Amino acid sequence: MLDLSVLPVTRLSGVGPKLAEKFARLHIKTVQDVLFHLPLRYQDRTREFAIGDLVPGTEAVCSGVVMSSEVAFRRRRSLICRISDGSGTLCLRFFHFNQQQQAALREGVRIRCFGEIRRGPQSLEIVHPEYQQVIDGVAAPVEQTLTPIYPVTEGLHQLSMRKVTSAALEYLQKAEVTELLPALHGYKISLKQALNTVHRPPPDIRVDELLQGIHPCVQRLALEELVAHRLSVQRARDHARQQNAPVMRGNNELRDKLVKSLPFELTGAQLRVIGEIETDLGKGEPMLRLVQGDVGSGKTLVAAAAAAMAVDSGYQVAVMAPTEILAEQHLLGFAELFEPLGLKIGWLKGKLGARQKRDSLESIAVGHTHIAVGTHALFQKDVSFARLGLTIVDEQHRFGVDQRLSLREKGLTEGLVPHQLTMTATPIPRTLAMTAYADLDCSVIDELPPGRQAITTVAIPVSRRLEVIDRVASAIAEGRQVYWVCTLIEESEVLQARAAEDTLNELTELLTGVNISLVHGRMTGAEKEAAMTAFKNNETQLLVATTVIEVGVDVPNASLIIIENVERLGLSQLHQLRGRVGRGKLQSSCVLMFEAGLSNRARDRIAIMRESTDGFVIAEKDLQLRGAGELLGTRQTGSMQFRIADIMRDKHLLEPAKKLSEHIQQVEPGNVELLVSRWMGDNAPDYGNV
Repeated sequence: MLDLSVLPVTRLSGVGPKLAEKFARLHIKTVQDVLFHLPLRYQDRTREFAIGDLVPGTEAVCSGVVMSSEVAFRRRRSLICRISDGSGTLCLRFFHFNQQQQAALREGVRIRCFGEIRRGPQSLEIVHPEYQQVIDGVAAPVEQTLTPIYPVTEGLHQLSMRKVTSAALEYLQKAEVTELLPALHGYKISLKQALNTVHRPPPDIRVDELLQGIHPCVQRLALEELVAHRLSVQRARDHARQQNAPVMRGNNELRDKLVKSLPFELTGAQLRVIGEIETDLGKGEPMLRLVQGDVGSGKTLVAAAAAAMAVDSGYQVAVMAPTEILAEQHLLGFAELFEPLGLKIGWLKGKLGARQKRDSLESIAVGHTHIAVGTHALFQKDVSFARLGLTIVDEQHRFGVDQRLSLREKGLTEGLVPHQLTMTATPIPRTLAMTAYADLDCSVIDELPPGRQAITTVAIPVSRRLEVIDRVASAIAEGRQVYWVCTLIEESEVLQARAAEDTLNELTELLTGVNISLVHGRMTGAEKEAAMTAFKNNETQLLVATTVIEVGVDVPNASLIIIENVERLGLSQLHQLRGRVGRGKLQSSCVLMFEAGLSNRARDRIAIMRESTDGFVIAEKDLQLRGAGELLGTRQTGSMQFRIADIMRDKHLLEPAKKLSEHIQQVEPGNVELLVSRWMGDNAPDYGNV
């Protein structure tokens, strides 16, 4: 019997060395890999629609007679054809075309076309449709089955992918793929049947079930993928537990001094999480803990308490943030907390002067620096720690797996690996955390400091801009401070976003007597720090900024934030920006300004922002709108890039997947490696190390 898991992809018809190289980029090396390279989605070319029935945002087949055909010279040279079938008119737009195509699409010719329907300036349109000429009123019949669309790479086209998949399915008819799930999974569908159905849906299939991903064959495969993912994560966690880490059981004198020096009491949730971290640090295995908390819940103080415990035990701490402005906020915060207690706080970022960098590296290397704060510069080759015992990674989903691993390896001294604490102000929905962070111990700071006021959120069209500016003037007249957030530094013709610099000039002209400062990503660190310090000290009353102030900025007197072009921002980013206000005891407000012509998705985001200030509710909605990969920032790492499973759609499979994975580990441990290899291949992230 053929073993498709070892049969090389080059055994398939038409796959030579060059094509095999392209498949290797997709982690496809065997015939089994081809079979488990599943369609992303399907195109429905089984029905032809009247032009009058077409709906924007959908893909459809339609046909009509070319009424006009012309080359237009606007921003880009394009061929524009208008076709009609009597029920309506459709515009076909081509940016890349030749004389032969232009001649074929002449007036009076009947064509059938397929593509995504969009709203155009005068009518619905398709950009670069697939099309064929209808000769003598006879066109090729419409497709009999749904057309699968596969993930591909440069130089590999859908047609080639479908041909190779067909060849792999032929092998499947004379071979078997090993059933690796225990029989108790509950589906009466064989793996072979599920693969055949998903790759080549039969004509009598329930199209709606397949397109929605709820067909039993899709669900059977999704369950197996979730089991494989969980086994992969658990395997990595088990590996991490076998490693040794520093045992930190100090007297916690420094932590107690830190807590006593605060002008307020920690919340019950903060104390609970600090207790969980203390227990972890006292064990001989590496802590792998994720601390989640909504904006303003006090995650930084929890991290500071953890740092104090590590320093008390004679170890150094590395604090890493994804942006310079956030790293600088941590630097200022940790210095304010620890320098009065006699600790040295180090600073490391990409653009440091040669002497400053040399001094900083030397201080870290010999152990004079107790806590090193920085950006990605912390894990560069020339950085060496004397005794790194704890790494704290903020907004951890913004770092790639390799980056977080590099920082961890800095502490591989004396046969010990450092403890790791990761933090996020982007709350992860429970459904996602169960899967994405199954290898981590999760702590949730689910309590805001006392006295915090709820933030009122309103949405206002940009046409009422002057009213918003009047509101800013009133707030400043009452002694309050204001953020004004723009989404671009410079004006752009393509994106309708006002530049921060233009806004600064406009507000300076309209708000006489108001001190205004500017912060954006292209400023030097010193310029940004000066602007932020002036705002924090109330020397400037209005801060015009880009989204660099999304996290880490804490000015209790700021009670109003204006966010422009909200249609361009995601839900979690909007929630983070809104969290810059409401950090004191002042009643705070957030104004969302939008351009006319909002998409349905943008309307949904604005509605959610107005309805809720709960980060976990917003994260759940964001997951529904954007998907797991984007919410976690894992597009670049390969993790959470499920082939067929969908976290939101398949929530009901998470618990069965957990039980099946436990059964396999206990009863059929030999299947663990086979399942992980089948679904994750050599792309399985080493979660236990990050």
